[in-house]
Amino acid sequence: MSKELISYIKLFHGAYNTAVILLFVYQGVLGLRIRRSDRKPFHLIKRHRQIGPFAALLGISGFVAGTTLIYLDAGRIFLYPFHFIAGLAVVSLIIATYIISGKIKGADTYWRDRHYFLGALIISLYFIQVFLGLGILL
Repeated sequence: MSKELISYIKLFHGAYNTAVILLFVYQGVLGLRIRRSDRKPFHLIKRHRQIGPFAALLGISGFVAGTTLIYLDAGRIFLYPFHFIAGLAVVSLIIATYIISGKIKGADTYWRDRHYFLGALIISLYFIQVFLGLGILL
């Protein structure tokens, strides 16, 4: 694969994951609005539940695409170890959050609190990923 094509795909990878990060931030805002509401905002809950699996799939696919891209470019996936480890952590947290979301029933605060904490951690790690990714691209 040509180095020029790889450089364009790297830019696309960064743009794609930026959109995914924004989607996760939107999910976080929805979650906060649901959490802080006095009454159950069913329209927000429905939207949060609909977007969640889609966002999780997009986040995981961004990691798989980045790993594949660097393997095709360099022949090894640990060329940028911090970016890879942070991405793997994000994907692991996304999967854990998805699993936990299925366990949330009614007003159960145990799983709801864990879901909230992991969501905040995902968003935080994603911004670290952006910083690390910009260091690779620039």
